[in-house]
Amino acid sequence: MSAQAVLFDAPGPKARRRHLILTILGILLAIGVVGAFVWRLYDTAQLEPQLWTPFLQASTWTQYLLPGLWSTLQAALVSVVFAIVFGLIFGMGRLSQIKPLRWACGVVVEFFRAVPVLLMMTFLFFFMARNVGMPGATASFWAVVIGLTLYNGSVIAELVRSGVHQLPKGQGEAGLAVGLTPAQTLRSIQLPQALTAMLPALMSQLVVILKDSALGTAITYPELIAAARQLGSRHGNVIAAYLVVGLIFVLINWLLTIAAGRVEQFINRRGHTAAPAKTATSALVQGGGAPGEFGANIADAVEEEVDDWRERHPRGRRAADE
Repeated sequence: MSAQAVLFDAPGPKARRRHLILTILGILLAIGVVGAFVWRLYDTAQLEPQLWTPFLQASTWTQYLLPGLWSTLQAALVSVVFAIVFGLIFGMGRLSQIKPLRWACGVVVEFFRAVPVLLMMTFLFFFMARNVGMPGATASFWAVVIGLTLYNGSVIAELVRSGVHQLPKGQGEAGLAVGLTPAQTLRSIQLPQALTAMLPALMSQLVVILKDSALGTAITYPELIAAARQLGSRHGNVIAAYLVVGLIFVLINWLLTIAAGRVEQFINRRGHTAAPAKTATSALVQGGGAPGEFGANIADAVEEEVDDWRERHPRGRRAADE
């Protein structure tokens, strides 16, 4: 009996009919919401052709949307790199055997997870512009990057910690059994598996970084939302500009989701071994058994080695039998 059959009962005819009815009602509700929205745009003259024709002009994209998109991607990419590094360092720090280090990393992570991103961006912007003497454009860029790094890096650190804790205990015991230190076991055995397991959550956090970069418009960072506002002010089509920018964000996030799925499939394909383990050493290094089967694999391998030795040494076999 499969695990799915144990955990969930197959829906019967009434349940399937109820699910079908709820699905149809949900689709009709979604169509109604979209229709009401489109009718509201039509009723307020937001679908007039002169409001949408600017998006067919090259100057609209080269002067507004593409520069704003590049600024958004630039801040998001830099923040992604820094946030992953921050998350790995402080996530491993929270798993450290050194209690003061673990406590200090926990305080840092919990603090920056609790502070709103916009508040961090605003504080950093005014601090760097007034106290450090940075130009406004540079200060706004680094305020966005550092704010996104601190918040999302703290979330990634928690993902690392929870991912390692969710691994079977046999994974850590296997590393300690071959003489690795707890830190080496964490880096070599537990962390790679945790990163693979938390990949969907990690990619979702990258989408959050991309969307939260739009908060930079509050500190004059020239990202995509700011470009849409400037475009709408020039042509009098603010709603149309925001709708186009929203579609751009949806498209980028959809591409990120597809990329995450491809990366996960690639990692899963590389994670399989070519053949089952034959000895105790190969069972430990190559992961020939399931996490809970580590001790059984060791015992079976040792028993096979003893049987082979008895066949090669008849005298030793008789002595062992006696």
